[in-house]
Amino acid sequence: MPEKKKLYNIARSFGSASESYDISARLQRYSGKNLMPWLPNRNDLTVLDLGCGTGFFTDILATRYQQVIGLDISSKMLNFSKSNRSDDIFWVEANAYKLPFADQSIDLIYSNLMIQWCESLVSLKKEINRVLKPGGLFIFSTLVDGTLFELKSSWGQVDDDKHVIDFKNESELELIFNTEDSKLIDYSIRDIVLEYENVLHLAKELKGLGANQVPTKQSKGLAGKDKWKKMMQCYQDFLEPSGIYPATYKVFSGLMVKLND
Repeated sequence: MPEKKKLYNIARSFGSASESYDISARLQRYSGKNLMPWLPNRNDLTVLDLGCGTGFFTDILATRYQQVIGLDISSKMLNFSKSNRSDDIFWVEANAYKLPFADQSIDLIYSNLMIQWCESLVSLKKEINRVLKPGGLFIFSTLVDGTLFELKSSWGQVDDDKHVIDFKNESELELIFNTEDSKLIDYSIRDIVLEYENVLHLAKELKGLGANQVPTKQSKGLAGKDKWKKMMQCYQDFLEPSGIYPATYKVFSGLMVKLND
């Protein structure tokens, strides 16, 4: 699939979820708040919320910093943000690989659970470094390998198709962010287990998160009824005694600094 087409599909997926996104954003709330202790205490900074979504955390950033920009690829998400967030925020619709900012113009880039949807993190990180000032920070969270292992295991017993996105592992992220021009100065990994009433509840929330984009999926459209039924039966292997269905999200939170030229 051409890059432009993939980007359109991602934008459409997130845009269609804009009205319900904040309702099904338990994971984003948790991961985003865990990034807060790393935020600089200075308020005279230009800050970019990369992949701002509905602007929930952009709004919080705007209470702390002088100039805050919310950037997203989805126009529907941005329209929601403009209508529901602070008037002091500057909203930008753009591709994360081609940020519409001058070299060394941003002090801090905040990004909560967005970069896992980017196919080339090397290209993304290069663009982040371009716009960051020397000594600038990239504070981010992302999902890593081990996320949704229950769902992946259940589908693996049904067919060989790819139903769950492959996430990078800890070592891969270290290699990407520890380079000659940047250093990953701190990071943590947490398992967040969310509970669901049933597998359909999980599927609905994943759609709300925009997590239904699998680039290498062989078949198009929804899996057949029989496959879904078998997958849900397999998922019962993980069923808790209380009758709740768990889903594990492995969240990597990182603090990167751009080194001086």
